[in-house]
Order: sequence, then C-alpha cells, then structure tokens
Amino acid sequence: MANPTSLSVRAAAHEIASRRLSAEAYAAAWIESIEAQEAAVGAWQYFDREQALAAARRRDREGSGGPLYGISIAVKDLIDTVDMPTGYGSPIYQGSRPAADASCVALARASGAVVIGKTVTTEFAAFFPGKTANPHNLAHTPGGSSSGSAAAVAAGMAPVAFGTQTAGSIIRPAAYCGVVGYKPSFGLVARAGVKALADSLDTIGCMARSVDDTAFFIGVLTDRRDLREVSAPLAPRFGLCRTPMWDEAEPATRAALDRARAALLAAGARVDDVAVPEEQRGLAEAQDRIMRFEMARSLAWERVERADLLSPMLAQILDYGMTIGTGEYDAARAAVAKARQRLDSFFGECAAIIVPSAPGEAPEGLNSTGSPIFSRMWTALGVPCITLPAGRGDRGLPVGIQLVGRIGDDVRLMEAAMVAERALAEAA
Repeated sequence: MANPTSLSVRAAAHEIASRRLSAEAYAAAWIESIEAQEAAVGAWQYFDREQALAAARRRDREGSGGPLYGISIAVKDLIDTVDMPTGYGSPIYQGSRPAADASCVALARASGAVVIGKTVTTEFAAFFPGKTANPHNLAHTPGGSSSGSAAAVAAGMAPVAFGTQTAGSIIRPAAYCGVVGYKPSFGLVARAGVKALADSLDTIGCMARSVDDTAFFIGVLTDRRDLREVSAPLAPRFGLCRTPMWDEAEPATRAALDRARAALLAAGARVDDVAVPEEQRGLAEAQDRIMRFEMARSLAWERVERADLLSPMLAQILDYGMTIGTGEYDAARAAVAKARQRLDSFFGECAAIIVPSAPGEAPEGLNSTGSPIFSRMWTALGVPCITLPAGRGDRGLPVGIQLVGRIGDDVRLMEAAMVAERALAEAA
C-alpha cells in the first residue's frame, strides 16, 4: 500500500476497518511526519509518540469501531481532553488536566478516532499568538486562533484537526495555510468542554485536506448522515459578494475570487453578482463589540484573579470590553438579528455565496495572526462557512476563497463547496 497519509479520511477508516491497514501503522505514518517537521513548524502544544501509538494499538485490539475507526485526529488546545493537558494557550492553565473530554472529543473517540495530540491555540483563542509558523514559509504567520490545527494539516502531520471560531479563527488560518476549513452553522457541534470566549459566537469546526473529509468528520460527530454522505450536484447556482469590507481585500484575494468565478463558469455553474445589503454594513463592527463584551465576562476570573499572567494585549482587550455598555451590546446584537432575518433575500436562489476568506496571503512575522475582518460578520450571523484553497499570491503563499450558506443548511453549502473544489482543481 502507498503511504497511508495519502488516503482520504473516509478511505482510511474503511481500510482500517477491513484490516488491510492497522490503526497503529496509520498513526505511525502521521507521527513520522510530526517528528520530521515539528521542530520547525511548532504546531503541537502536546504530543507524546508512545501515548499516540498506544491509543492506536488499543483500537487494533478492539477489532471493530465506528465510522472514524482508527483515524488519527488533532485537537485544538482550547478543547478539553481527559488524558492530555489542556492549557487554553495560557500560562494560567499550564499542565492542567481536565476531569473529562469535551463533548466533541468524546464523540470522536466513541466513533473510533485516535487523538494523537493537542495543537497550539492563541491565548484563550484571542489574538496573542503561540509558537506556530506557517509551513509554507516559516517567517509568516499561520493565522489564528486555530494556528496549530491549520499548520498540522497543511504540513501533513494530521488528516483532520478540530478548530474553533469566534471571529475568523478557522477560516483565516485555513486560508493562510492552504487547507480546507469548515465552520458549521452556529451550535451544530456541541460546545461542552470547550473554553468559552464569547458565548453567542463560539463555534466548533475543523480543518482537513478536502471538502469531503470535513463534511464526513462533522457529519459523523453530529450524527447527520446527509452531511456525512454529501455529494456534488451537477450545477448549483453561486453568488459572488464583495462584502462591505472589500476595500481591505489585497490583490491576491481579488485575483482568487476572479479565478474562482472563471473556474465555476468553465465548469458550467452560474455565478451572479450579489449586492451588499444595507443591513450588512456595520456587521463586522457589531461582531467586534459583541465579542469584546462577552470576552470580558467569559474571562472574568482570569482578568480579576490572574491578571499578572495575561498578555498585555489580552488584558487591554478585556479592560476595553468592560467599558462597553449593555445598551451598546444590545444594539449590536439587534443589528445582527435584523440582518439574520433578511438572509433569505440575500441568498435568493444561490446555494452559496462566494466571499473573501482573508485580506490576502499570510502576513510576515509571528507577532500577529492577521486580520479576521472577512469572517467577523458571517460568524456573527451564525451561517456555515467553508474556505477552499484557490491558488497562491505573488509571495508564493496560499490564498483561499470562502463560501457561506444558509443557517442550518450545511449540506447544501458542502455540495456547492465540492463543485467549487473540483472546478478550481480542474482549472489549476
């Protein structure tokens, strides 16, 4: 058999269940890649070779399992794991051992998955970066806050990794690292056991190498067979919206959207220009106010009792969050709710709307994770989003396009994403 890391998640699970591939051999292939690259990339907050192999051997001894049987996965260090430290990217919780797995981890393990380690998160999934570098150019950020998850998948250290998004923490790093990143509809994946940052925004998703892998993984976790077995339709209708933040799109992102449109048209799809609705203007700013207000409350204990262990960046954000009045917060929530009520007319007959994933290529330097500006409003609205690799910019780094769908209609979004993924591949 060829290197097992070349298999899709679905195919690898089938091979392991059929006993043509052992869970141990599958894990060992990913571990070999980790050991070859981790010193440079720094994607892992916790990794223990023997612990990972022992977990894979237990799967082999069990002899049967669920749809993720034997699949190695990475878990963002914002998400609790009972058998590995969970530090939330902060010295406050360094070495902390949760009493239980987070719901999403427990469900993944119950479906047969093998957790091989914890990936780096920014501090509490906010803006202060960790140690991770972009595998495509180590002098550039991988994005955040799901920095390690995006880098691990991009570098071939894991086939799929959990991420979380409160502003742009799945979509942006996935785009910067050239992988697929999927933020489901708000609340689709249970959040129990995940450190809260902003309760009305926090969403669990994943990064992987293909649309099928992301849909299969989340479909299994949520027990949604239509998502797990999603396939590409013949010719869905797409919209293309430049969004209220278009002035912040760099040439690389503008070119990526042009490429996507051309590829889809060549594949026989319809792509309509969609105007920016008036109710969507100002949503990025509304999301920022909501997030900062809720952050200051979610991290109240840390701000009050462990302020000396917070980064100056986070401390300043939390202090600012406490200055946002409830009236301002409620007004921001109301603006989001108004825009959410009008989403049907925004989508019209489109299966998905194409928008930017990030301003451009990953910025140089590791002191910042880049801007989440092109994800803020979609996260606030609670719509499902997916970013797809769409070529490279002038500096040779990946650039993505983002597709957004209707709330709760993740299946239709993933169908459209499969069409776009195939069209981009054929046009490359």
